[in-house]
Parts: sequence; C-alpha cells; structure tokens
Amino acid sequence: MARIVVKEGNSPIEIKVGGESRWICMCGLSKNIPYCDGSHKKVADEQEGKVYKYLDDGSRVEVKQ
Repeated sequence: MARIVVKEGNSPIEIKVGGESRWICMCGLSKNIPYCDGSHKKVADEQEGKVYKYLDDGSRVEVKQ
C-alpha cells in the first residue's frame, strides 16, 4: 500500500541524550528512521511550493498538483 506523507523539514534536529547528540530525521527519507542518515542532502534544492515524490532508487519526480 502506498501513502503520501508530507514532510516540510529539510534538516535533522539535534536531541541531547545523556550528554551525547542524536540527530532525528525531519525529511522522512532516512533509511534509519527515526535517526538521520544524511538523506536530507537530497532535499536541499527543492523549490518552494512544489511537491516531490522520492523513489526507492534515490531519484525524485515533481508531483503535479
């Protein structure tokens, strides 16, 4: 089953746990949810107001609204 999940974050947030930093994914693309794996770098050049679909191979397509 496919579903569309809207994520607007384009960088992880830092959470301190026992004095150590943990980075939590906010873009939704990490293969290690809830932790960041650097996948947010793919969203850096997204254009404001557009919606994108990210494919399993890492590529993206714009979703026409």
